[in-house]
Amino acid sequence: MTKSAIARYAGEGLRFVARSGSGHELVLDNKEGNRGPRPSEMLLVGQAGCTAMDVISILQKKRQEVTRYEVSVEAQEHEGNPSYFTRFDVVHEVEGPSLEEAAVRRAVELSATKYCSVAAVLSAGTVEIHHRYRIVRPDLTTPIEGEVIVTGPHADPEHLGAQQTAAAG
Repeated sequence: MTKSAIARYAGEGLRFVARSGSGHELVLDNKEGNRGPRPSEMLLVGQAGCTAMDVISILQKKRQEVTRYEVSVEAQEHEGNPSYFTRFDVVHEVEGPSLEEAAVRRAVELSATKYCSVAAVLSAGTVEIHHRYRIVRPDLTTPIEGEVIVTGPHADPEHLGAQQTAAAG
């Protein structure tokens, strides 16, 4: 499968209008123009969106009632030219009346090791990705938190799931 994108100069500063292969547009800019996200920020958006779609889909299949769900991604960037990301911290905050920790943990693990193509690409490069969760339930006074897995850097995307299974066994 081939995917595509086009970035067209908007005629001002460093502003571009990017169009995805599926036809959606967004403005990209630098901090001086500040009319859209920086291109490197889109990697964080891609990671958050990709894993969020995976995890919510898995939780729905596991019949987990989710009343609120948010994924945050923070990145550490190597300074210099070229700058590049060295670490992502991905936190899934999930709320629901009777969420099962094992279900949330497994959903995050499957996204990180099997389904999220953005995580696979990033962890095959320079990025170490820490996948964590926080579960909020009305019957608990404090959230349940845990780290699921660390992937990358230089991970082989085709063997992420197999390596995790071997480490657990």
